[in-house]
Amino acid sequence: MPNAFNFSASPFDCLSPDEQRLVRDSVDVAYFRQGETILDIGIVPTHLFVIIKGFVTQLEGSEVITTYGPDDCFDGRGLVAGKVSSRFVATEELVVYLLTHQAVSDLIASNATFGALLFCDLGKKLSALSDRKCLNQQQSLSLSRVDEAFVRPAHFVDADTDVLSVVKLLHSQRIATVLVRDTASQPPRVGIFTATTLHRAILDGRPLDQQRAGDLANFSLVEVRPSDQLGDVIDVLLRRRVHRVVVSEGGEIKGFLEALDLCSFLSNQSHLITMHIEEARNLPALSMAAAQITGMIAMLHRGGSRVNLIAKLVQQLNARLFERAWNLVAPADLVSNSCLFVMGSEGRGEQLLKTDQDNALILRDGYAVPENIDAICQAFSAALAGFGYPKCPGNIMVSNPQWRQNASEFGQMGRQWLIMPSPDSLMNLAIFMDAHAVCGDPHLLEDVQNRLMLLATASDVMLSRFASAIELFGSHSGWWNLLLGKGDADHQLNLKKEGIFPLVHGVRSLALANQVKETNTSERIAVLVAAGQLDANMGTDLTDSLHFFMGLTLKTGLMELDMGKAVSGTIDVTRLSSLDRDLLKDTLNVVKRFKAMLRRRFHLDAMT
Repeated sequence: MPNAFNFSASPFDCLSPDEQRLVRDSVDVAYFRQGETILDIGIVPTHLFVIIKGFVTQLEGSEVITTYGPDDCFDGRGLVAGKVSSRFVATEELVVYLLTHQAVSDLIASNATFGALLFCDLGKKLSALSDRKCLNQQQSLSLSRVDEAFVRPAHFVDADTDVLSVVKLLHSQRIATVLVRDTASQPPRVGIFTATTLHRAILDGRPLDQQRAGDLANFSLVEVRPSDQLGDVIDVLLRRRVHRVVVSEGGEIKGFLEALDLCSFLSNQSHLITMHIEEARNLPALSMAAAQITGMIAMLHRGGSRVNLIAKLVQQLNARLFERAWNLVAPADLVSNSCLFVMGSEGRGEQLLKTDQDNALILRDGYAVPENIDAICQAFSAALAGFGYPKCPGNIMVSNPQWRQNASEFGQMGRQWLIMPSPDSLMNLAIFMDAHAVCGDPHLLEDVQNRLMLLATASDVMLSRFASAIELFGSHSGWWNLLLGKGDADHQLNLKKEGIFPLVHGVRSLALANQVKETNTSERIAVLVAAGQLDANMGTDLTDSLHFFMGLTLKTGLMELDMGKAVSGTIDVTRLSSLDRDLLKDTLNVVKRFKAMLRRRFHLDAMT
C-alpha cells in the first residue's frame, strides 16, 4: 500500500486523517512510456491521475493547453463529467498514482473544499482558498502593535505657562492635548492637559491668563510601549477609564494614542488616515499620514480582506494624499486652471504597494502659467518621493515638461503616439488611457481622452497597433518550466510581464475598441461582457485571474518589505504553496487563452 503519497500537495492537503486513509486504500501505481497517450477525447475515465515522476501535456487539437508535473493531478473534470474533453500525452517516462473513481466521489461528497479545488472553475477554487484562511480580520488588527496605529505627536509646554497660551497652542495646532513639563519638582515630572482640564479652568472663575497649566495638569500618566498590542491597550483604556494613553519607550515620550483614533483604526483605518491627510497643514504632517498607508495594507491583507477592495481603498487614499500635497505646493489659481492626474495601475485603482510616480498635469488652454511652474512641480515630485513614492525611471512626472502641457498640446502628443507607434509611445498611450484625475478640473482630462478615443477607434490599423503591445514582453511558455521545476531557471517569475500586463492591456484594447470609458480593469470587463463584446466565462476568469495576480504580488511584496528589501515585482515559485502554484498555472493559462483570442480579434498575426 503506497505510504509515500504526498498529502501536502493540493488538493489533498485539505483531507482529514480518515480521508487520507481512504486515499491510501484506493490507489495503485501505473507506468506510461514517453509519447504515450494516457487519456483521449471522448473516453470514459475510471481514475484520477496523480503524477509521481515525469510530465504530461494536455492538448486540444494541436494546441498545448497546459503541462502537469510531479504532485499535479488530472483529469478531475473528466472524471466527474464522465467524459474526457482533452488529450493527455506523456512528454517523458511517467509514473502515476491511480485513484479510483469511487474514492474521488466519496471525497467530494465528504469534503467540499477538495471537490472545489479538484475540478471546479477558477472562481470556485479561489473561493475555496479564501475559505481556508484562518485569520479573522478583527482579531488580526487587535494583535497589531501600537506603533502600527496612528500615534499623534506630543506637544509640550512648561508648567508655568498660562492657560490662555495653552488654549492658543491647542487652537493653532488643531490638537486637544498637550503635555506639561514640571522641571521644578524633584524628580522632574510630566503631566497632561486636555479639554477636560480646560473646562476646570473655566469653572475656576479666574482669568485664563492668570492660571498655571502646571496647577491643573494631571501628572498620573497612563503609558504604553510602541511594541504593545492594541488589544492590550484597549484593556488598559477600559480598566483605567481614560481616553488616551502616552506612548513612551526608554523614558522618551513618542506621542499619544487616542481612544477615538484606536477605535477608528480597528473599524476603518482608511477613514482615520483620510482624516489625518485632510488635517495636515504642511508636508511633514502629510508625510506622517502617508507612512500609515503601507501598514494599513499589510494588516488588511493579513486579516483576509479582498485584494480588489484593498486596491480601491489605496486609490482613494493616494488620491487624497496627492490632492492635499498639490494644494500645499501649488497656488490656488494654478490648481483651478489645471488637472493633476495619475496614470497606469494607480489610475486604474489596481495599485497596492507604493511604486514609481506616474503623474501629469494638463493646463487650461490660454492660461498664463506661473513663471515658477517648474519649481512648483519639482517640489511636488520631491514631496511624493519623500512620502515613499519613488521617482519614475521613465520620468513620467509633472516635473518633466513633456508631461506638463496645455490641453491642445496633450492632444497633439496623443495623436503622435497613435500615428507613429513605437514601444515607448504605445506604453505612453496605454498608461494615459488609464488616467484618473485627483485634483483641479477633471473635464480637462476627459476632453483629451475622449478626442484620443475617437481618433483611435476610427482606424482598425490603429487599434491593432495599440493591441499589439500585449506582445511587448514576448510570448513564451517558459513559466511552465519554472512552475514545474524544470531547466536551470533561477525560479524568479515576473508576474507583471507574464500575467498582469497582457491581461490588463488586452482588456484595455477591447475597451478602447468599444469606447468604454471606465478605467478599472474589472469594471471594463463587466461593461464588455454586458455589451456582448466578451464571453461571460472568459470575463469571470480574467477578473479572478487579475485579483489572484494582485494578491500574490502583494503577498510577495510585503514579505520583501518585512525583510528590508525593495519590492522587486518578481515571485520565487519555489516558495509557493502547492495550491498557489496550481492557481498560478490556471491563471496564466487564462491569460494564454485570452491572448490567443486577442490575436484573432485584432488580426495581430497579420502585422509585421
